[in-house]
Amino acid sequence: MTFLQEHIAWYGLREFVVIAPAANSDAVLSESKCNLLLSSVSIALGNTGCQVPLFVQIHHKWRRMYVGECQGPGVRTDFEMVHLRKVPNQYTHLSGLLDIFKSKIGCPLTPLPPVSIAIRFTYVLQDWQQYFWPQQPPDIDALVGGEVGGLEFGKLPFGACEDPISELHLATTWPHLTEGIIVDNDVYSDLDPIQAPHWSVRVRKADNPQCLLGDFVTEFFKICRRKESTDEILGRSTFEEEGREIADITHALSKLTEPAPVPIHKLSVSNMVHTAKKKIRKHRGVEESPLNNDVLNTILLFLFPDAASEKPLDGTSSTDNNNPPSESEEYNLYNQFKSAPSDSLTYKLALCLCMINLYHGGLKGVAHLWQEFVLEMRFRWENNFLIPGLASGPPDLRCCLLHQKLQMLNCCIERKKARDEGRKTNTSDNVTNTYPGDAGKAGDQLGPDNLKDTDKEKGEVGKSWDSWSDSEEEFFECLSDTEELKGNGQEGGKKGGPKEMANLKPEGRLIQHGKLTLLHNGEPLYIPVTQEPAPMTEDLLEEQSEVLAKLGTSAEGAHLRARMQSACLLSDMESFKAANPGCFLEDFVRWYSPRDYIEEETIDEKGNMVLKGELSARMKIPSNMWVEAWETAKPIPARRQRRLFDDTREAEKVLHYLAVQKPADLARHLLPCVIHAAVLKVKEEESLENISSVKKIIKQMISHSSKVLHFPNPEDKKLEEIIHQITNVEAIIARARSLKAKFGTERCEQEEEKEDLERFVSCLLEQPEVLVIGAGRGHAGRIIHKLFVNAQRAAAMAPAEEELKRTGSPEERRQNSVSDFPPPAGRELILRSTVPRPAPYSRALPQRMYSVLTREDFRLAGAFSSDTSFF
Repeated sequence: MTFLQEHIAWYGLREFVVIAPAANSDAVLSESKCNLLLSSVSIALGNTGCQVPLFVQIHHKWRRMYVGECQGPGVRTDFEMVHLRKVPNQYTHLSGLLDIFKSKIGCPLTPLPPVSIAIRFTYVLQDWQQYFWPQQPPDIDALVGGEVGGLEFGKLPFGACEDPISELHLATTWPHLTEGIIVDNDVYSDLDPIQAPHWSVRVRKADNPQCLLGDFVTEFFKICRRKESTDEILGRSTFEEEGREIADITHALSKLTEPAPVPIHKLSVSNMVHTAKKKIRKHRGVEESPLNNDVLNTILLFLFPDAASEKPLDGTSSTDNNNPPSESEEYNLYNQFKSAPSDSLTYKLALCLCMINLYHGGLKGVAHLWQEFVLEMRFRWENNFLIPGLASGPPDLRCCLLHQKLQMLNCCIERKKARDEGRKTNTSDNVTNTYPGDAGKAGDQLGPDNLKDTDKEKGEVGKSWDSWSDSEEEFFECLSDTEELKGNGQEGGKKGGPKEMANLKPEGRLIQHGKLTLLHNGEPLYIPVTQEPAPMTEDLLEEQSEVLAKLGTSAEGAHLRARMQSACLLSDMESFKAANPGCFLEDFVRWYSPRDYIEEETIDEKGNMVLKGELSARMKIPSNMWVEAWETAKPIPARRQRRLFDDTREAEKVLHYLAVQKPADLARHLLPCVIHAAVLKVKEEESLENISSVKKIIKQMISHSSKVLHFPNPEDKKLEEIIHQITNVEAIIARARSLKAKFGTERCEQEEEKEDLERFVSCLLEQPEVLVIGAGRGHAGRIIHKLFVNAQRAAAMAPAEEELKRTGSPEERRQNSVSDFPPPAGRELILRSTVPRPAPYSRALPQRMYSVLTREDFRLAGAFSSDTSFF
């Protein structure tokens, strides 16, 4: 009880003043000091005319002893209290308390006025017996092998490991009784709880129940605070130099003459996975591995389902998630949390690492799985196998950085795969007609007459420009083949004018641009095959932004910044020149940026209406970057240009990034995915229970999580708050299921009874105390009665087939060997009367005494009023 609730129960007061010692050492222990304080209180109340009750705390604080006084016009009320540890037998029943009350009020009248009585007995149910907690513990053995293993690794555990409802407290109340109507003494009692007119129920919740989902997320979050690297956790490095394995001294001389080997994780080799696994087995026995082979193979098959076939995926798609995401609630959720789609490889990896951390090897198991994952990424890069579970296209900046890195690696594999296949394909010189590249900038730059046809063409071909390659023409990192350039007339750079360039052989044409022709020679204008812009992850974008910002605002810095940003423009100009020999800048602008080429109708010298075009004002600005880039650009087709996107370098950067990640870094990257999965699981479980209060909490949790997770490096304290919210919601749902199981809401055949029980269970979850409609005769009351009966039978080892006698008098039920209810855990009585005090001619004033008896406590609190108008 709170302090206010105690005084309401003890004295029936809602407003009062309490004087208490500041420290325990200043407790009022002696009777003389207590009387002195009460006298001072009485004098103060009389002098001030204050009519608010004033209390003084006496004895030690833990005893909660309060005495006081209240003065009004001609009335004084004394508040007294008795607190005992050992209860005299005569005070354990109504008849004995009536004797105390009557002797205390000392009424001079004969016969005495009747005493009004209110009684409340509290019964505690702790043993639920046949109503076992329905939560099944996770089947660890089922997580490995067979069809179950692959499925279980994609699921999250949910529920409390123990019953979250520890006790049920039933309060049976007789609010209005009169002395003489009932009998309650040490021999016999009429107070049968079944006959009580009012029943109310409270449930005591287990303190911090262990919840599976909460533990799942909490244990993974603990990894974020670890400092060890993967090698430190697993022991000896698996990427050791080959020379260290040879201990034979006869090879010493040969070893001196051989070149020093490079660490294997920095060198791209085709047998990477085989060599690394051989070293793992050699330096760390199978029995010493954190993950056994069955678990590891099950996880890898779950993460990479394409590995089940003899030949891994070599097709055009890497995931079923190629379709544009729908604006669903789940999509918005991963977008808000900056995690990853729920069907992605990153999301599945997060769940597997959590499962490994909790059930299979802990931190060492996490490090082992991550090591195997990095080896798999290396293997796929070197063998041109696309990574499953990733959406095609550039990295999605709305996802976590690790997901972006994996998407970047997939982009590199796609480019490398297309280039390698292009080299093997023996095609003719007009290969552009059968394997054209991406239309690049043309899609949105075409005129209205040709836009529709070009879009159709683009949709049909849809391959990257890398696939446009002759079998005998290599993809050059730089223009080193000077003989070929000379033979094609491309030597001289700026010296060659449009007329000289017009004699070149056109290369790298995609499709003809509608009816547009070159301005100076009337040849059809062709859309060139262009390089695709380089995909970038958010950390690379941030680095680029920092570099550009450091260039400053000077003219030289601005010029250098513009040149850095015009690499793609220069590449497109070179491709355009190669596809359209003899073209001018105006031709390029008409295709690339039509808004910068202004056409007006004018009348020529002969009086004919003609179209005259010119570049826009911004294109005529001195030192315009477009003009400088055009003069610098050489007629080089896209396949011979320096790559805008070096897939080899970027892939090695991604693989190195993955290899150096510590388990703590990995956990930080994947924690948004874990929280995302936990929230989805909570929403799924809540939808089965339909708890209104939980719906509100989930909305608040999602809002809070989106604010915390959307920014990099969130504080640990805020992350702990999110995890605590998840655990709290899980506990509430578990309590709801526990109560529904105990009250049998699903077993009700009558719809009305089922609705009443569901409403009752819902109130128990949200309110501190719930009134039982119909008391012991209502739907819920009968179930509660049965729960107590079963518990009593079990306690007395009574036969299970003995049926409850629901009918008959209390005397007949009392004849059974086992009572329906245990002895009350708490007895509360309030005795009231209105009598004249202190003399027979005094005004009749209300008198009140409250009594509470528990297993370890007995307390009497009395408020006795006296008439002072004659003093």
